[in-house]
Amino acid sequence: MVLPPERLDRFARHIVLPEVGGAGQVALAEARVTVIGLGGIGAPVVQYLAAAGVGHLRLLDCDSVELSNLQRQVIYQRHDVGQPKNEMAAGWVEGFDPAIRVEESKVRIDPSNADSYIAKTDLVVDGTDNFAARLAISDACVRQGIPLTSAALGRFQGQVANFAGHREGHSCYRCFVGDAFDADDCDTCAADGVLGAMVGMIGAFAAMQAIRVILEGKTALGDPQWGKLHLFEGLVPSLRTMRIAEDPECRGCAVQ
Repeated sequence: MVLPPERLDRFARHIVLPEVGGAGQVALAEARVTVIGLGGIGAPVVQYLAAAGVGHLRLLDCDSVELSNLQRQVIYQRHDVGQPKNEMAAGWVEGFDPAIRVEESKVRIDPSNADSYIAKTDLVVDGTDNFAARLAISDACVRQGIPLTSAALGRFQGQVANFAGHREGHSCYRCFVGDAFDADDCDTCAADGVLGAMVGMIGAFAAMQAIRVILEGKTALGDPQWGKLHLFEGLVPSLRTMRIAEDPECRGCAVQ
């Protein structure tokens, strides 16, 4: 792919970075990314992947915009309240950069449909808010050989990690949480509260980690840091990183 002059100008600040360069920008333009969950985490992920020039975005969510979302989901506006998030997010991308190809679906991901909705994509970014969906997504990624960027948030604690459970010797998300969390119940920001700026920070970092995956083997920034869970404490603030070991008995990836 050769980037036309308008695209070269748009992404000039990327291209002058030695860690990205022209090769990295072409890789971003050719990438196909599925974002599942278009809420507090997924919304900034979409914004920053679109701003980075990711060429093909598939946007999945089952909810509609609520007034309480606007405190942190800044991709939406007041007149979007009541409208499907998938459609409003896709509309934002199309207005921001018409060169990006956008697909969208109003769907709740579960084990019965996860494979079909992530098919033919290079990377999945998971911003869902319950363990059942996260595990269904992780298992589907392992089966289809697709990398996964996972991000989650609770009050002032956030976590982001890249998983490659389809690769030998690497852990998956299920290796991290185990089987006990195959349930829809989960702490919610409605009950526990959440700071909008904290959500934006975690979403932006998830986009950064997704870019690392896209650039793997192409540029110096392409170090996905597989299996490294980055834990953010927003009150201090602080960041620590722990490695998620491969579980030899994991029913998500050990049988692959």
